[in-house]
Amino acid sequence: MQAMSVTVREAVFGLLRDFGLTTIFGNPGSTELPMFRDFPADFRYVLGLQESVVVAMADGFAQARASAAFVNLHSAIGLGHAVGSLFTAYRNQTPLVITAGQQARSILPFEPYLYSEQATNLPRPYVKWSCEPARAEDVPAAVARAFHAAMQPPRGPTFVSVPVDDWERLCTPPPRREVSSTVAGDPSMLARAAAMLSSARRPVIVVGASVARDGAWQEIIALAERHQAAVWVSPLSSRNSFPERHPLFAGFLPADREQIVARLDGCDLILVLGAPVFTYHVEGHGPHVPKDASLVQLTDDPAAAARAAVGLSIVTNLKLGIRALFAVEAPARPPPAVPARASRVPPDRLTDRYLLQQIAALRPPDSIVVEEAPSSRGPMHDYLPMLEPDSFYTCASGGLGHGLPAAVGVALARADRKVIALLGDGSAMYSIQGLWSAAELALPVAFVIVNNGSYRALNEFAPHFGLATPPGTLLPHLDFCALARAQGVEAVRVSRCAELDGALRQAFAATHPVLIEVCVED
Repeated sequence: MQAMSVTVREAVFGLLRDFGLTTIFGNPGSTELPMFRDFPADFRYVLGLQESVVVAMADGFAQARASAAFVNLHSAIGLGHAVGSLFTAYRNQTPLVITAGQQARSILPFEPYLYSEQATNLPRPYVKWSCEPARAEDVPAAVARAFHAAMQPPRGPTFVSVPVDDWERLCTPPPRREVSSTVAGDPSMLARAAAMLSSARRPVIVVGASVARDGAWQEIIALAERHQAAVWVSPLSSRNSFPERHPLFAGFLPADREQIVARLDGCDLILVLGAPVFTYHVEGHGPHVPKDASLVQLTDDPAAAARAAVGLSIVTNLKLGIRALFAVEAPARPPPAVPARASRVPPDRLTDRYLLQQIAALRPPDSIVVEEAPSSRGPMHDYLPMLEPDSFYTCASGGLGHGLPAAVGVALARADRKVIALLGDGSAMYSIQGLWSAAELALPVAFVIVNNGSYRALNEFAPHFGLATPPGTLLPHLDFCALARAQGVEAVRVSRCAELDGALRQAFAATHPVLIEVCVED
């Protein structure tokens, strides 16, 4: 029998080092402290002031790195605080390895203070795998499994609960392993999909977030140009997967069944790449696709394939799947008609449309936009196009509070690119303490707050349910500049068009975090 020669703590830090997880996002508590004895010099600890902020920062960091991130939370209460961000990470398909402390094994039968009664059930159903190891010696193997499970498509969070007295126990480090996480689609089904695409008279392509996650930007451009197919963005996609000023770019599909059918009317084949079929936000009726149109879906998510309402679904890595569609010749087709671009907004009123237009004109060409401004998303689509790969991130869950800390995580991972956080006033207040982390890390994020004094997205959605003026949607008296300065972030308020360009230029050029509060008109 091999001798136990290292502590659980030493074995876990060795695994994290092997996995490239040397950044730990956390908000520490008493049941986690023994993990950090003799904290390794080659690791860094990124502190967030609330656990939902911690998970959202790690989410942005992992997405921008295209690899997992490591999170440490505090027992049941810390994990409970983080569940909203955990739900978003799950919907974002972000690989996270999350640990939380548990009380000492010897006192668990007595329901001690700060213990987690059902530790493995608390984060479900928004983790792919959840475990509290039966023995301290099993903790390193559980962490290793959590990493490999998080990285397997569809990627997502995993969870390990670790009793506080486990870290000092001796164990045998688990052997190093390599696990493949790339899934290639069924060749015969991909050949069938390629033949359907080749024979279509008027195909359209719908792209989703997994095209970006799988790095298939060039492949989708080449496929669209080869087949002269109009390219739509899937409803509520959380990443940019196609250049939004390309001649074949058709626009953004709404999350409404009847409207999707109307937008795609006239096509005979819908090729859905890396997206569900379809994401809806309102109840709908009738067919899911236009009459006489076939549908083919390529997805990395078996569950998305299983629940697709129509069509042929193939589970595959998107880069490999799209490449397989080049196996047949493309017939000559005329270029499709695409909607006209929005006209330029004059500088007469400081609206969100004018703000977004000026961000597009002034931002650095390789900048990254992290967005959580729901009421400005339509104008953003019209006036702030995403032109480069990996230049846009938003929340796939529909919840609020992700964008501000996620921008901090993206900036931490991508020091080579300017990060612009585009946030609604209501959204920002869910995680405003993320500004402190940006200041402490000296990250050059430009935080742009679209201040319209309300949860305007709710006001705009209320007529769908027959509400004229819903309660609880006004947000008067907020001072975002004061909130920013109190946490060490430079801030400026803009209320006139003439003030905007100078403030944007200053924020985009800064080497430290800057917040611009933009008071917009209706």
